[in-house]
Amino acid sequence: MKRHLFRRMGRFLRPQAPSLAGAAALAALSGLLALLVPLVAGWAVEAIGTGPGAADLTAVLRYCAAGLGAAVLSAVCSYGASAALVRVGQTVSYTLRKAAFQQITQLPVRYFDTHPAGDLISRVCYDVDTVNAALSTDLLQIGTSLLTVIGSFVMLLMLSPLLSGVFFLTVPLSVLLTRLQMKHIHPLFRRRSQELGALNSFAEERVSCQRAIRVYGVEAADLRQFAEKNDAASETYYKADCASTALGPSVNFINNLSLAAVSVFGALLYLGGGLSLGALSSFVLYSRKFSGPIRETAELLSDLQASVAAAERVLDLLDQPAEDGDLPGAREPGKLSGAISFRHVDFGYDPAHPVLRDFSADIPAGSMVAVVGPTGAGKTTLVSLLLRFYTPQKGSITIDGVDVRSLSQHRLRELIGYAPQKGMLFSGTVAENLRYGKEDADEEELKAALSTAQALGFVEGMDEGVQSPISQGGTNVSGGQRQRLSIARALARKAPIYIFDDSFSALDFKTDAALRKALARDTQNATVLIVAQRVSTILHAQQIIVLDQGKMVGKGTHKELLQTCPEYREIAESQLQKEELE
Repeated sequence: MKRHLFRRMGRFLRPQAPSLAGAAALAALSGLLALLVPLVAGWAVEAIGTGPGAADLTAVLRYCAAGLGAAVLSAVCSYGASAALVRVGQTVSYTLRKAAFQQITQLPVRYFDTHPAGDLISRVCYDVDTVNAALSTDLLQIGTSLLTVIGSFVMLLMLSPLLSGVFFLTVPLSVLLTRLQMKHIHPLFRRRSQELGALNSFAEERVSCQRAIRVYGVEAADLRQFAEKNDAASETYYKADCASTALGPSVNFINNLSLAAVSVFGALLYLGGGLSLGALSSFVLYSRKFSGPIRETAELLSDLQASVAAAERVLDLLDQPAEDGDLPGAREPGKLSGAISFRHVDFGYDPAHPVLRDFSADIPAGSMVAVVGPTGAGKTTLVSLLLRFYTPQKGSITIDGVDVRSLSQHRLRELIGYAPQKGMLFSGTVAENLRYGKEDADEEELKAALSTAQALGFVEGMDEGVQSPISQGGTNVSGGQRQRLSIARALARKAPIYIFDDSFSALDFKTDAALRKALARDTQNATVLIVAQRVSTILHAQQIIVLDQGKMVGKGTHKELLQTCPEYREIAESQLQKEELE
């Protein structure tokens, strides 16, 4: 186990210090009371005596009552300690899960490009629950076991230092065996958590893509892939559990040897007069109390490896650098006119393979500008840079002459209405989804946004209008309806800048034309940036920027580009009628 892991967990455990102290006190009291039982039992045996009529029944009953009382009080204290630690475990797991989810909201977008959602869900749910199990039960049992071992050993030394020598041989052997096996077990549990995360990621992806899987008839292939990942996860589970399970019997074998030795040598001491019958009885009982927790602790330590591996994965998530923050003195502009400028921008998700190369362009305030180009030209990358999801390796991006890096990130995004190509909706109502754009928007504002987005008709046709439920991911509405609701959400913001990243691709031509007309009317004072694959969507844009392989190869109106930009003309000819090209 890594020491720094427990130091890092300290910030979650520190607020629970009073509860932990109370649980520790109750556990200690429980252990001490339990240690009295073998001693009192020995006294009872002494009171019985070995000769006829030697038994002192009054003393026997008194000792039995004392032992029973100690056992009952020990059980009550143990229950109190368990209840306190369950509360601690739940509180810590709640705080840990909250911190992990908050961290996810602060991670840079590039993190999600390389880490599947299923793995993150596994860390937030399964791994945190595994840590909770350790805090709620394992730590108490380990602490109680250690106290019992130490207390029992002290009593063994007091009863017979000579007979205690047996444990000076067997205990080091148990410790050595445990340490050797732990080095092998921990990597197995870490691997187990990783494989479970991979399985969750695969399952989450496949569940969300069932329509495509059914359409292409790849259910059998999908099941084979799932079986492979399931086999890998099951195999790592088997190896980890098998290795940890072997630890208990190994230690138990040594403990049994020690108990056998105690029985033999204790009997010899008794026969030789070196140990009374009561002391021998107490010694045997303490031997069991001493040996049992050693085995239990060894088994719990192996179980604890799963919790350590889980905690490492959660803390690894918490250690990830957050999204690039604001520069000192970042500005929070009250208003923006919306003039956007790109100056010699270079960017690549892998710096060795740039997506944008020396890109420069000016987008005047209040204008409607479109960006077109083949797949992979860098269109969506421009949007990501403007929203500060990524930072250019070279060059600058300014709004109203101010570098976006010197603007408050939160405020910058508040001043931009953004509709992505995939119209992602959340579980809730239509109104709740639209209010992601503007939290305090009233119903009239929502209806105005829906009207511009050509969504008011189908929303009012739903049973409860804007209060109609939307399922997770918007699966209870069509693709075109999802896009229109996503556009309405952006419009509800009433922002000085709107970005529509191929947001019209699922719309029919009639709806597309009506939406473009409404946009031109209702956003005439805002800067509108449209990323499009469909040329018909941007015919009337005041300026069209043509991208190809990360470079701007053309800029102008539709008619100008038909004459001056071969790349644009090729795109237009593949989509438009002859009369639209003239």
